[in-house]
Amino acid sequence: MPVIHYQHCPVCLGKSVFPVLEAVDYTVSNEKFSIWECQGCHLRFTQDVPDAASIGPYYQSEKYISHTDTRKGMINNLYHLVRQFTLKQKRKLLVVSTGKQNGTVLDIGAGTGAFLAEMKNSGWSVRGLEPDPGARKVAHDRYQLLFEDPSRLFDLAEGSFDVITMWHVLEHVHQLHEYIAHIKKILAPGGLLVLALPNYTSADAVYYGASWAAYDVPRHLYHFSPESVRKLLGAHGLSIKSMKPMWFDPFYISMLSEGYKNGRPNHLGAILRGLQSNIKARSTAESASSIIYIAGA
Repeated sequence: MPVIHYQHCPVCLGKSVFPVLEAVDYTVSNEKFSIWECQGCHLRFTQDVPDAASIGPYYQSEKYISHTDTRKGMINNLYHLVRQFTLKQKRKLLVVSTGKQNGTVLDIGAGTGAFLAEMKNSGWSVRGLEPDPGARKVAHDRYQLLFEDPSRLFDLAEGSFDVITMWHVLEHVHQLHEYIAHIKKILAPGGLLVLALPNYTSADAVYYGASWAAYDVPRHLYHFSPESVRKLLGAHGLSIKSMKPMWFDPFYISMLSEGYKNGRPNHLGAILRGLQSNIKARSTAESASSIIYIAGA
């Protein structure tokens, strides 16, 4: 299987990179993958990751909820319950951030379509890109949304969208700089890029270490810190306007991480760990388990 071995940082291209830990793919293969860090921008990245043509099998699992919408198990049922609330919060965030009650939104990595269905029902013009055929079928059957393959991104016209969203997607993208460069081109004047990303510098990430579920190797190619996001966006003339914590994420991630770390569920421990993480995030969003970055030119 062809793999990518980085000789330099995928974000800042610095050559001072070094291994920091090994993480297990608990979702599909149980293989171990090495995670490295850049001394310059403090991005972490999965080393010797399968290339874009080879990584597909690592997504083929019912556990991968963004592709299957599975409700199997308590954790996935909780995910769906929380999602009903967070979808409305995401819509409100876009309305407040843009100052628009409706507009044009592109969702990259649109999954099974729940977010774009929420936006469409609120009067927005929506377009979705999603690589997984199964997820596209769910979006069509459930919400009557027709998503396209992400390769279509580079065919989209300049200045087309008021908002482009990537909800826990950028960490999966092999063509990192190419994506950000083209996203800037297709944003309308004053348009916003909204990124939701796990934050490996958060309290729950530090506590769980290699067992932190949001490392999600090898599907997560990159493991961002706020500093590395600034570096990446800045390289393409974008800057962060604001950051928002994702308050539910540390609970979901901690529930998974408890099982990975201890070999069994510990829901009380996960709740306490999530609370501790959120308490730290109250003082600064940069400490949150997952962060929504709102960026523009």
